[in-house]
Amino acid sequence: MFVHLDNELIVELRSVTSEKGRFYTTPEGNEYKSVTTLISHFTKQKILEWRRRVGEEEANRISTRASNRGTSMHSMIEDYLNNKFIEEQYKDKVLPLMLFKILKPVLDNINNIHSLEGSLYSDILELAGRVDCIAEYNGELAIIDFKSSTTEKERGWIDHYFVQACAYAMMYFERTGVKVKKLVILISCEDGGVQVFEEYDLKKYMKILYKYIKEYEQQTRT
Repeated sequence: MFVHLDNELIVELRSVTSEKGRFYTTPEGNEYKSVTTLISHFTKQKILEWRRRVGEEEANRISTRASNRGTSMHSMIEDYLNNKFIEEQYKDKVLPLMLFKILKPVLDNINNIHSLEGSLYSDILELAGRVDCIAEYNGELAIIDFKSSTTEKERGWIDHYFVQACAYAMMYFERTGVKVKKLVILISCEDGGVQVFEEYDLKKYMKILYKYIKEYEQQTRT
């Protein structure tokens, strides 16, 4: 059984998605862009190049499949960490269920869960978002992000995952005063592999995050 230490300082935020991205409204009435919208601004060029390379029809098929796969796998992970996973409920979700089962042994390294799919925001960064999980991973408090993939990823491909996770670590500290020790990315792959990436150098990704924020403001000001 997973232990939950839910923090009452984490409150649900209302979000709205438009062509400009996703924005959250804080309890004080401030509207902040999501960290996903920020990160996507700097990864969209590679996505556009990929779409041109494979063609729009194939790109749409792959993107829809990946989105459905990821959404279902996240639901299973959330149920499992909430101690209420029932496999029968997901028997028709063959691929996501396989990915969940592949990931399950490393999920068991998680405990003392502070937040699961919780809303966070920062008045300093003027960012908000919904974090997958804040919990101890192998005994150290971490921001934990769950990913699915067709094949294994190289470490150099996922810096933007760590930038996003770092933003959540900063938001959580601002909201609660609790410091996160590390960032953890867990990836379940269709080829049967599981990847666990752990990062302790949060300052490295803080610098990149601040750079993103500055450049985003400059590029979207007009």
